[in-house]
Amino acid sequence: MAAEDPKVVSAPAKNWWVSKTPDGYLVTVRLDRPAPIRDAKPMLAADGRPIGPAEESADRKTLSLVTQDASVLQAKEIRLATPTDQVGKKSPAAGETDEYWLKPRQGPLLGVDPAAPGGYKVGINEYNLGDQAVFLPGLRQKSEVRGRVYSPVDASGARPVVVFLHGRHLYCYGIPWWEGQPWPCPAGGKPVPSFRGYDAPAKALASHGYQVVSVSSNGINAYDHLAPDAGSQARAELVLHHLGLWRTWSTTGGGPFGQQFVGKMDLQNVGLMGHSRGGDGMARAATLNAAKGSQYGVRAVLPLAPTDFTRATLPEVATSVILPYCDGDVADLQGQLFYDDSRYAARTDDATRSTVTLLGANHNYFNTEWTPGQSEAPSEDDWPGTGQEQCDSGHPGRLSAQEQQAAGAAYIAGFFRLHLGKEKAFLPLFDGSDTRASSAGRAVTRVVSQAPRTARLDVSKLDQPLPDGSTTGQATASVCAGNDVKPGACVSGANPLTTPHWVRGARVTRTPPIAVTKLSWTGTNGAVRVDLPAGQRDIRQYRDLTFRAAPDPAGAAKTDLTVEVVDGLGKSAEVPVSAVSDALVALPGGQAISWLPKVLLRTVRIPLTDLPGINLGDVRSIRLLTDRVASGSVFLSDLALSTPGLGQSGPSTLPQVSAQAAVSRMQEGNVGGLNDYFVTLSRPSTVPVVVYAQTTSRMPTIVREEGHKLVFQPGQTRHRVTATLLPNTRDGDDVLVGLQLSAPVDTVIGAASFGATELIDDDPTPTLTIEPLKTTEGAGTAAFQARLSAPSDRWVTVTGQLQDGTAVLGQDYQSTSSGRFVGADLGPGVQSGPLEVKVVNDQVKEPEETFSALFDQVINAELPVPTTVSATISDDD
Repeated sequence: MAAEDPKVVSAPAKNWWVSKTPDGYLVTVRLDRPAPIRDAKPMLAADGRPIGPAEESADRKTLSLVTQDASVLQAKEIRLATPTDQVGKKSPAAGETDEYWLKPRQGPLLGVDPAAPGGYKVGINEYNLGDQAVFLPGLRQKSEVRGRVYSPVDASGARPVVVFLHGRHLYCYGIPWWEGQPWPCPAGGKPVPSFRGYDAPAKALASHGYQVVSVSSNGINAYDHLAPDAGSQARAELVLHHLGLWRTWSTTGGGPFGQQFVGKMDLQNVGLMGHSRGGDGMARAATLNAAKGSQYGVRAVLPLAPTDFTRATLPEVATSVILPYCDGDVADLQGQLFYDDSRYAARTDDATRSTVTLLGANHNYFNTEWTPGQSEAPSEDDWPGTGQEQCDSGHPGRLSAQEQQAAGAAYIAGFFRLHLGKEKAFLPLFDGSDTRASSAGRAVTRVVSQAPRTARLDVSKLDQPLPDGSTTGQATASVCAGNDVKPGACVSGANPLTTPHWVRGARVTRTPPIAVTKLSWTGTNGAVRVDLPAGQRDIRQYRDLTFRAAPDPAGAAKTDLTVEVVDGLGKSAEVPVSAVSDALVALPGGQAISWLPKVLLRTVRIPLTDLPGINLGDVRSIRLLTDRVASGSVFLSDLALSTPGLGQSGPSTLPQVSAQAAVSRMQEGNVGGLNDYFVTLSRPSTVPVVVYAQTTSRMPTIVREEGHKLVFQPGQTRHRVTATLLPNTRDGDDVLVGLQLSAPVDTVIGAASFGATELIDDDPTPTLTIEPLKTTEGAGTAAFQARLSAPSDRWVTVTGQLQDGTAVLGQDYQSTSSGRFVGADLGPGVQSGPLEVKVVNDQVKEPEETFSALFDQVINAELPVPTTVSATISDDD
């Protein structure tokens, strides 16, 4: 093992620096106070250019990531990214479509409103079994068991059950949340009641006969920055625990409600809605339920503005992902990957799935307890702009909190009424036709949908090269993937927050991004052709021809194509894309906002009734013609013929794949080594099964991050993956190193998506020495010099008080902070640093003066305390 401990290779700034590691460059940022409690991982920016999501330290003050981008060595500033950062490539046409999106084409209005009050009065109850009522193995911590129940009064029989789970928000208020033990709330603090924030969709559903349970997860929010999966496993465990309680309370009774709910809950007809990290947790709850024998009939999952840190898939369960376009928290809209990664994740999948992009909506306002003016605890608009730019609170396209909540309630209620209640009247809200609900008001939505497998013919996924001869004229078609500077990327150098399809999962950066076809042309005679094979040419059983499309941000903001369908006699029918869809109109976002516009593939949907004069019983090819615009470039995906429908949805019946470490704990050692993990299937499969696996850790200098594509051949049930542990001679925390699974195909994640080994640090704590200060009166600033006997992987902090001698505070010297404080932090890998004071030049000739510093606190280093160190000021007048 020739690798060495990371070495600092950039000149350390006061609060950030860059170190070389075997996997690239370790970027470390130290904050004055803990990182804000948000759902997305903190994004770091170098000179305003986002470079990736960072891991948080135990105290949340240190952010770190490993990047292969060597330009960080020349960075002048590295800090948390913000929407107003102006660095990085932007679309040359950014902002050109802003006016269009204020009055865009709108789909028809649905005849029935999903959020309109139903015939039942709504009863509301709450239960609270304590702040530490359940231990969650996925978090290694205890959490509260607290919920709010919305019930249809006097409804007879067992009713469908919908469970809501909020995301990662502030968990305590009334005190500085970062001080003391995180959870339960310290004295003087109150839990933030996030679980009460979804009254509108809950009441709408309950009034139509649904039982709705909204769950509190503050305990998880307090600790999930330490979890390898950011808490998705723990959230799933918590939700299943609540369902277990309701199984008892609705059968034998007892608990806080006695006999009130006996016979009232149909736990074989369950829907899950999760907001933000709650969306990640609910997707995991659906697969964990299947791994536990499908005790509950989870048939529909709605992730709302979700995170997706591990590229999970959710086949065989109806899914709709709501993506708020002005999300200032999960700004990369990574929840798009739930749709992208699940489209073709199982041969047996007959569920329908969709995404609903909601323009003008931010992240927080779906929850009234996260909304200023409505919340009990302090809250904020997560999109920080207050001016007139796109998504700012003063922009005319931005929705008010009430408008956003009404739109959210309409789609949440409509989704569960469709899939749990089989109310097919709501299908047009989710079938890609952009049909609107009246209660959603002026909200602009764009819906992408994949019909059930049994009602769909996938003509071409457009993720593989087309056959030779498919492209003619002045056009080229190539497969691309990702937002990268490497060859083959769809987008090069764009802000990663603008390309949701190509988000790199925080813990699965080696999992390949989705591939699409990039069609480029320089003349009006270009065409790309996709042929239908014999046996699939009779398309009369389908209703629509559909595909996804988006303009290339490197080109024009508005472009167009013609779709031509050709039959066996050579007759053709043509439809311009612009006649049926605005998918080839770039989404809004001006030059001033670096997080916009988003590049999102959207639906082009052509009813077959719009193709007159051809024989739909003998269709030979579908062609995309470049005859409408002289030059351009677009992304294309998922060419299909389909009929909207519900298909079959329920707990997954696929084999489950899980990861487990060969050993659960081991000593770190100094020279590195190897550590084995086993990836296993719950049962043999009759078809090949694929899953991606990545060795990873919250501390990136401990293990070499490597990606693996694992293929289980029919009958095979186990793979071994060996991780390379890197040499480490520095004092540090005990950390989990492990194997993270992602993007499974023909299987779902089982009992454990992360196989973990706890690596026990065995390096000695370094000794700290502080050298006396000697300076002259005119120096301005002087410093005691702190030195470590060896570099550390921890932050070392030393603080104390300045004490007068013959020199007097205020007259001869001052603290660089306040009062008599003196102190400094030495970051990981930094072995020495100054503890500064200001020296006062009084222009008076006087003898040598002295003062001292009494250092009485040191963290993560050995120093006898209290320790007094002298300081001498020589006169230079």
